[in-house]
Amino acid sequence: MHTRSHDYTKYNNWNTIQDWVISITSANPTLISRTTIGNTYEGRPMHLLKIGKSSSSTKPAIFMDCGIHAREWISHAFCQWFIKEAVSTYGSDPEITSLLDQMDVFVLPVFNVDGYVYSWTNDRMWRKTRSKKSGSSCVGADPNRNFDAGWCTLGASSSPCSDTYCGASVESEIEVKNVANFIRQNRSIIKAYLTIHSYSQLLLFPYSYKYGLAADHSELLRVAEAASQALRSLYGTAYTSGPGATTIYPASGGSDDWAYDLGVKYSYTFELRDTGRYGFLLPESQIKPTCEETMLAIKYIAAYVQKNL
Repeated sequence: MHTRSHDYTKYNNWNTIQDWVISITSANPTLISRTTIGNTYEGRPMHLLKIGKSSSSTKPAIFMDCGIHAREWISHAFCQWFIKEAVSTYGSDPEITSLLDQMDVFVLPVFNVDGYVYSWTNDRMWRKTRSKKSGSSCVGADPNRNFDAGWCTLGASSSPCSDTYCGASVESEIEVKNVANFIRQNRSIIKAYLTIHSYSQLLLFPYSYKYGLAADHSELLRVAEAASQALRSLYGTAYTSGPGATTIYPASGGSDDWAYDLGVKYSYTFELRDTGRYGFLLPESQIKPTCEETMLAIKYIAAYVQKNL
């Protein structure tokens, strides 16, 4: 079914992930297809996997990305875990089977590839992209401040040296432009947008760029709370749900707010384990339990979206 040599319970570097993306796709031709939505600033391919039972007609879809921020390694681990679970339980798990029969799930296993590579080779705490800006010796912008959603207003910096630098302009970061273009091109089929971050144990939804509530606030909150309850049922891990601005902090230019304003109603940001003891340096011993519990929340949201197509 899937590639046995790949270790889902450890943090894998980009080369390992890229090899795995290619091999798991070729090992599961009826369930996975791979495209490249573009290249990064440093020229690495951004592989996107479409997971779902192939169909002659266009299916409604969910889009999920991991690794917008380089140092949030548990995020990258989760996308690998999700893909493994999807292909290995299709046909035996009724929820996964029903989901992949009726919908497709687009998974971007590593959004900020250049930053992720740099977090392995140079600076474990690197967050941003690796783009160069003329006139500044500081490198990179924060991809989650670079989307067209209240861009560079609240909770973002216009200083190129800041960790929350919003970039020179909206979608100045090629990785952001590649993802935004793909979602825009497929906006008629994309019904949910899920983006995986760490840490804080939160399940967030719009808005982050303003304090006003989203039009769908009560439904988004209800779904988030039920998904958090599902997650908590496995190991007792407590998550808090709410709009980004009041639940964590105001932040403009985020992908979830942008997707929501584009018309993707079910737009959620996960902040995975933990609440600060290890922070970004979550031990590998916590990868499996974190991924297992997070699967329950993702499956809850996916089933809800599927029922409300």
